[in-house]
Amino acid sequence: MQDNVESRSPMFAFGMAAAGVAMVLASAALVLTLTGAGGGGAAVAATDASGPERGTTRVEVALNEWGIDMPREVPPGKLVFEIANNGSIEHDFAFEGLDGRSPRIRAGETFTLTVDDVEPGTYEITCTVEGHRDSGMHTTLVVLNDDGSTPSSHGGHGGDETDWEALDTAMVESIMAYPAATEGIGNTILEPVVLEDGTKEFELTTKIVEWEVEPGKLVEAWTYNGIVPGPQIRVDLGDKLRIVVHNELPMGTDIHWHGVSTPNNMDGVAPLTQPLIKSGETFVYEFEAEEPAVGMYHAHHHAQMQVVNGMFAAFIIDEVPLPLGSTISGIEIPADLELAAEMPMVLNDAGNIGFSLNGKSFPATEPLVVDEGDWFVVHYYNEGLTDHPMHLHQFEQLVYAKDGIPLDQPYFADTINIAPGERYSVLVQADRAGVWVWHCHILTHVEREEGMFGMVTAVIVNEV
Repeated sequence: MQDNVESRSPMFAFGMAAAGVAMVLASAALVLTLTGAGGGGAAVAATDASGPERGTTRVEVALNEWGIDMPREVPPGKLVFEIANNGSIEHDFAFEGLDGRSPRIRAGETFTLTVDDVEPGTYEITCTVEGHRDSGMHTTLVVLNDDGSTPSSHGGHGGDETDWEALDTAMVESIMAYPAATEGIGNTILEPVVLEDGTKEFELTTKIVEWEVEPGKLVEAWTYNGIVPGPQIRVDLGDKLRIVVHNELPMGTDIHWHGVSTPNNMDGVAPLTQPLIKSGETFVYEFEAEEPAVGMYHAHHHAQMQVVNGMFAAFIIDEVPLPLGSTISGIEIPADLELAAEMPMVLNDAGNIGFSLNGKSFPATEPLVVDEGDWFVVHYYNEGLTDHPMHLHQFEQLVYAKDGIPLDQPYFADTINIAPGERYSVLVQADRAGVWVWHCHILTHVEREEGMFGMVTAVIVNEV
């Protein structure tokens, strides 16, 4: 794709919402109840059993993918955080500035964290899992003075006065930096060696490398052949395949061919269908491309670590037929159209990679550049841990296949929700020139106080 961009323009703004706080004072205990954006409640009870001495305060915390629901003010002294993960993926809880941090808490589980002798002041509370703070999982906790008054370091509106002009500047500057150059390009096509019997042989090496997710941000990525996403494998129907995997990770691995038809002993689930590929070892997968597929390949062994940190890639067999010559919702699909581009777009939201499209976070995401009137295909892949509603400005997306299976009734949509493990194939006509934003419509996956980030890119349509 082309790297040049002839014009840049601000793309879209975002809305912010705040949760409300209700306080109830009881005679022997202080009880505060908060209802947050996630719809759950959190409470804190403080009991002072020793007169003028500081007591112990119990603080109820509810974690979810979009926020941390908890009280905003507590008395000083010992704080006992009773943390419930009400989300669908792992989170942790960090009391910054003090030695207080939970391990990662699984969905549906709880953890109790005790922090002793907390002095009055304003403290930052976050989830430290990569990308989760930027999705809204952060808040402030004000520890009051012994007399119940607000510490002087704490402003009257939940912290220091908001600098609205600085927020505007950060957003505009972040957008104007697009597209930004970074080291490393993922999703490149892997060429095979054709053996004497016609078998196509591919070489994959698993290893940990430094990966530049966004300008200046280097992370430890777990990779196939040193890139994120790993290299695309594209083959024809009927091809005999031999895929040689060399493991240079510090732990064992395997490869599951998700959405690709294989014999059971090639399915890639150690130790059920094969031995674990231990560090330093090699394993060979052999099977035939017997059915068309818009599939993917990724680790299955400790996938919660290996996949989210970068071990995912596209695997395409033959072509999913387009509904050429059809009229859908009054729109005619030309019988003779030629595609200007076909692009896998791999979504991620976790691990060291975090919120990203094809292994990069805005402004380092790569635009799709086409000419006015061109048709193109995108295969959405969700290798993350939560849903992503992908929205393309102005252009309707014709969903013609789901998980590589052609739909009997294709349909148009401007926003398509892709759940973890799913693939959606869409056909788009770029019928008007301009820079058109393309992003996940969970807004905390694309915007933060420091500006635009994460799961945002653009379709750049050149005027002809």
